[in-house]
Amino acid sequence: MAKEDIVKHQFKQGYDPRRNVNGGPRKLLSKIADMGYSYGEISSTILTICAMQIDEIKAVCESNEATALERMICKALLRDFEKGSLWNMETIINRAIGKPKETQAVISDNKIEVVFVKGKTIL
Repeated sequence: MAKEDIVKHQFKQGYDPRRNVNGGPRKLLSKIADMGYSYGEISSTILTICAMQIDEIKAVCESNEATALERMICKALLRDFEKGSLWNMETIINRAIGKPKETQAVISDNKIEVVFVKGKTIL
């Protein structure tokens, strides 16, 4: 890159319409945090709902005061409760707490043959 190119793209003294003095636009996550939930509060809400009794969860589902997050979690838990399934419960808890570490053991009984041919090693 030539020096002339660098100088040509610098801002001018005083007012320059290319400058964004207010900074970039706010990210969606920042806007959502201002409206109600932070990242930690989402996890805490999920775990609180998972600890509720069934009649309390039904009351949250029917409430117009509950947020979309609370209602969606409650509906998913009720649906699984009626089916006798743990799929949504497991998924919701994994999102709130984190999935446990999984380990795998790899055992190989294969033999490796090494052949030396004129100074080269062939596996």
